[in-house]
Amino acid sequence: MYLLIILLIIILLVLAIMYNSIIKLKRKVEQSKSGIDVYCQQRFDLIPNLVKTVKEYANYESKVLENITSLREQYFNTKDLTIGEELNNKVNKVLIAIDENYPDLKASEQFLNLQKNLVKTENQLQAARRIYNMDVTAYNTKISIVPFNIIAMIFKFKPAKLFEIDEK
Repeated sequence: MYLLIILLIIILLVLAIMYNSIIKLKRKVEQSKSGIDVYCQQRFDLIPNLVKTVKEYANYESKVLENITSLREQYFNTKDLTIGEELNNKVNKVLIAIDENYPDLKASEQFLNLQKNLVKTENQLQAARRIYNMDVTAYNTKISIVPFNIIAMIFKFKPAKLFEIDEK
């Protein structure tokens, strides 16, 4: 009788430890996603400055930049990382085009500063994406292997999606 109670306690303890390890990984994925959001926020905060600086040099690009600002607002409303990446791609294309079309803009200290900050933020964002994908892989692996997959199935843990950029 005592042996059965001890065995039951050990099984429950092992199940609790396994459950907690899955929860820790799930929280780590959420934290990593939040890190991506922080760097997206930093990058998007630079956009109004970009619009202001470039408007002084180029009128026709302003419509494109206003479109970028609209995407920025959409991202903040939905926190959809796909919209964030679409926005990032458009910002980079506009910067390259402006850089080529307005060589005197390169001499603008404000524009150069903005470019440096965008590059720095983009590098941090790429690092955050890599960390997120590593955490997602660890979590997905954990809920896929025996015996953790049983716990995952019982408590309905779903696999997380890797962060992938849609190159359109």
